[in-house]
Amino acid sequence: MVRRTERRRNTVNKTFIIAEIGINHNGSIDLVKQLIDGASAAGCDMVKFQKRTLDMVYTKEELDKPRESPWGTTNREQKQGLEFSEKDYDEIDAYCKEKNIEWTASAWDVPSQLFLRKYNLKYNKVASPMLTHDKLLEAIAEEGSHTFISTGMSTVEQIEHAVSIFEKAGCSHELMHCNSTYPMEPRDANLRVIETLNQKFDCNVGYSGHEVGIVTSCAAVALGATSLERHITLDRSMYGSDQSASLELGGLSKLVKYVRAVEDSLGSPVKQIHPSEVPAMDKLRKY
Repeated sequence: MVRRTERRRNTVNKTFIIAEIGINHNGSIDLVKQLIDGASAAGCDMVKFQKRTLDMVYTKEELDKPRESPWGTTNREQKQGLEFSEKDYDEIDAYCKEKNIEWTASAWDVPSQLFLRKYNLKYNKVASPMLTHDKLLEAIAEEGSHTFISTGMSTVEQIEHAVSIFEKAGCSHELMHCNSTYPMEPRDANLRVIETLNQKFDCNVGYSGHEVGIVTSCAAVALGATSLERHITLDRSMYGSDQSASLELGGLSKLVKYVRAVEDSLGSPVKQIHPSEVPAMDKLRKY
């Protein structure tokens, strides 16, 4: 049976915060558990991974290219070292349930998405590179789970086509404004696109950030982002292509704290005398 998970634009709702572990685990389940612990303690709603069938996503020529890594001297060995087994995912699933935090993974190919169905995940995620992969989008949309769709490297026309697949399937979805640069300069964020996408597609719009620091992410929430995704790591100096655009756990905790403060600060659009102002008004206003 198709499951529907609705998340509607509502000023009362809190921003849905996703801690992207991605490939920053460097193949270690122990490291994953530390990152899940940190995300849970910070108050995040979900952690996210990435799942690939290497020979479907990359050409043999690409995989055979030389690349030094902790796992060997080829691109294939590096990428294989960052993929988890079914047993590993079973352990991740059990640990997230123990910590009462949702998890998902962005699949980069159809077999990977079909594999993830085993876990009956509440949410799905489309990574920006996969936004034009129609067969994958169709496989995701037919599940009916609320799906976060990142829009980095994409034109409005490409986003329209992707959205049409989810609308045709009747699948709840949420766009995520994104710039797919690691790390991204704040001047390249173009956060006003959040409102543009919201108006054009009449759906919730979040923000998937790859900048250093937390200011841009907090600004995205102030501009109406309904979800927020940031990569996380134990140490930004660790091996890995995504580490430099990630938040360490202390920064993640600060981000969640500041996002909740921004939400509280937004308040009501109605201009009126606030009860907290009355004592000052009685004291200072003479006319």
